[in-house]
Amino acid sequence: MTAPNSQLRVDYKPSDDGFVREPAPQRVRYRFWLLLIIVISGSFAFQLLSHTASAGHTLTVAGPITRTAEPTPAAGTPAAPGSALPPAPAGIHVAINVRRGDSLARLFAANNLNAADLDAIMHLGNPTKPLETILPGERIDVVHDTQGHVLSLHTQVDSAHVLDVRQSAQGYVAGISEIPTTVHIAYAHGVIENSLFDAASRAGLSDNETMQLIHLYAWDIDFAHDIQSGDSFSVLYQKVQRQGQAVVNGPIVAASFTTDGKTYRVLRYTDPGGHTGYYTPDGHNIRKALLRAPVSYTRISSGFSLHRLNPVLGYTRAHQGVDYAAPTGTPIKAAGDGRIVFRGRKGGYGNCIVIRHGGGYSTLYAHMSHFRRRLHVGSHVKQDQVIGYVGMTGLATGPHLHFEVRVDGVPRNPRTVKLPDAAPILARYMPDFKRRRGVLLAQLDNVNTAKLAGTTATGGDKQNIGAAR
Repeated sequence: MTAPNSQLRVDYKPSDDGFVREPAPQRVRYRFWLLLIIVISGSFAFQLLSHTASAGHTLTVAGPITRTAEPTPAAGTPAAPGSALPPAPAGIHVAINVRRGDSLARLFAANNLNAADLDAIMHLGNPTKPLETILPGERIDVVHDTQGHVLSLHTQVDSAHVLDVRQSAQGYVAGISEIPTTVHIAYAHGVIENSLFDAASRAGLSDNETMQLIHLYAWDIDFAHDIQSGDSFSVLYQKVQRQGQAVVNGPIVAASFTTDGKTYRVLRYTDPGGHTGYYTPDGHNIRKALLRAPVSYTRISSGFSLHRLNPVLGYTRAHQGVDYAAPTGTPIKAAGDGRIVFRGRKGGYGNCIVIRHGGGYSTLYAHMSHFRRRLHVGSHVKQDQVIGYVGMTGLATGPHLHFEVRVDGVPRNPRTVKLPDAAPILARYMPDFKRRRGVLLAQLDNVNTAKLAGTTATGGDKQNIGAAR
């Protein structure tokens, strides 16, 4: 038996004779050598595994994955005109719709796109300048990789052009290209019942095309007073489409207008020298040297008369012009090209301008509220150029333009006087004009034939018809 307070300091191990005692120091040395052998064996095993992995075998280790960002490509240069951009890369596509208050930096951040790439793109110069002012409703298509690096960017910058940015070996390159455009000839036919604008709208014409039509016939037809129920028109105009979507239509290429039993036809023609104009079928310019009404008026308050009771003076005397009533401040335009020979106050005319034109013609504009600045005696003006504004200076009971036309000093009725024509088609271009004239007149006839047959009442597209220049 061991004493109660003594410690047991012997180990027991089996032997042939049973259990023998082993001193404590020998036990410590045994454990030390055993631990050393384990450490050396573990180090050898680690080196062997490392060598095996470097020889091409993959070791999969569970745990979090850390991604290393690839270097951002350096800023490149705009693509040279006519040069092809790199092929569109494959990647993750995102369509970014611009909303009110958005900026490109904010949109890039919201879509986890690399900010350094945006900086590189914006430093490409003129091609990417439109990106500085993005507007609500625009769409920007971006292709990027899994790291958020931009591989390509595409957006429409205006109605006719698109911007493409691509990543290349040298960085980013950008280019502006035109949207493929197709032009067809469309037609419209209408019969006036209430107003020209109502009939034109029912025929499929926009307000812009209707205003073109009015402008073409402004020298021959007074649309405010001469139009009546039953008058009709036929119009051929360019219909422009980009990527299958209609855009602003092109100009009228031919038209006919029938009023008071008389038909007026106009044809658009561009001569080999590049000059474009509108002409009658016999080659005369539809423009006249003078306008009959050089102001947008609401009504004719007084016509040309040799025996008119003056509302201010109270007795009869000749009224040698036409009074066009219009609100104060309405712009007054020069009736034709010419030179100002008088500008100032002129008795009962009030503020007045007199313009001398070629061929013995002169025009007078009276009762103006004020003149357009920088115009003086000796100034040359062009037809349709604003020269002043409607008023009621001088002897006038209300705001209006008193307009006179004189031929060799003799007053003539502005609404009926024969006006000189603008320059006709040059003789050397007439053979070319006649060839094009035949095509356009045949198209107008086709519109009228379709109308009479009842197949088309309001208009439509005429595909595969050659457009006149």
